[in-house]
Amino acid sequence: MEIFTPFARSLCVNTLQKCEHGLLIIHDQNNTYHFGDLTQDSVTITVQNPRFWRRILLGGNVGLAESYIDQDWSTNNLSGLISFFAKNVSALAGKNHGHPMRTLSHHALHAWRQNTRRGSKNNIMAHYDLGNEFYQLWLDPSMTYSSALYDNDDCLVNGQQRKYARLAQIMDLSSDKHVLEVGCGWGGFAKFAATEIGANVTAVTISPSQYAYAAQKLQEMGLQDKISLKLTDYRDLDGSFDAIASIEMFEAVGERYWPVYFSKLFDRLKPGGRAGLQIITIGDDHFENYRKSVDFIQRHVFPGGMLPSIAALKREANRSGLIWQGEKGFGIDYARTLSQWRSRFEDKWDEIQKLGFDDKFYRFWTYYLCYCEGGFRAGNIDVHQIALSKN
Repeated sequence: MEIFTPFARSLCVNTLQKCEHGLLIIHDQNNTYHFGDLTQDSVTITVQNPRFWRRILLGGNVGLAESYIDQDWSTNNLSGLISFFAKNVSALAGKNHGHPMRTLSHHALHAWRQNTRRGSKNNIMAHYDLGNEFYQLWLDPSMTYSSALYDNDDCLVNGQQRKYARLAQIMDLSSDKHVLEVGCGWGGFAKFAATEIGANVTAVTISPSQYAYAAQKLQEMGLQDKISLKLTDYRDLDGSFDAIASIEMFEAVGERYWPVYFSKLFDRLKPGGRAGLQIITIGDDHFENYRKSVDFIQRHVFPGGMLPSIAALKREANRSGLIWQGEKGFGIDYARTLSQWRSRFEDKWDEIQKLGFDDKFYRFWTYYLCYCEGGFRAGNIDVHQIALSKN
């Protein structure tokens, strides 16, 4: 395969020469390449294994990630590098997806990982069931694994509580109401709604480890009478609720099941009720190309998932009978959240390593957090709080 390396390098260099935004410098043995605007601040790649060129040519952004995890290259600014590629996605014109045969195999695997009831459990297991102790080491005390909403110099803890407060506000949540949370994680919002608002909460998750953690916390806090915690698929719920919250769960649903998701919200919401959703979105102008590809997140982090565009969300919500009341985007806050998570993860690495995780795991998680941060900083992806209602 090494005889293929010069050819792969040549094709990659020719493609990267089309980049116009930012400045990328690649150091490769005795050669240095410059791509983009020479007047801009630079990010660098230092090639440590020549197979780097073959892997990105054949694998696109998935190959770039996998070769980083395998130490084929290093960089002075990983999130900045991801932002560089995100800002130049149009210039790369589909080359970031890799060779068609590799893309086809990614699509086949992605299609196989559909979010059926059984598939959903399998798809989330590898990520959310790494162990509660792992997440406790670097998430904030509320164990919130979604974007904070900051106000100036807010810390992570305050930003997460502000996010919850705004969701409660757009749902018009009060102490006399019963709210359903679809995808409750470790129970952060459920505890907020019960203790800060006084609402009654039904919270559902399909993660056994999240359920066990949340159940223990509710018992310790004496909230069993306020919060009903269920280990079940949201599609199997019945009953009706004054409000419905769902925080960064929709991304894991998968496009095939978007109509089911919104129909379930409509069916479970009382007339006059309101829903507050927090969803990571991709720009309308990038959506069609994105939905035809499989990226690093879909391949290795959240199999079966897919980001929607705002236009797609409006279309699905309206089809279900729900009324779109408005949305607020705060993607730069997610970049800040991810940066803080990464710092906390790095600070706690010695303790995390003692849980049995190796250096490859460290590089995987560093890449994952930087990959997301870079996308938000470039503006290719965003996060929105969305208000819906039912007549």
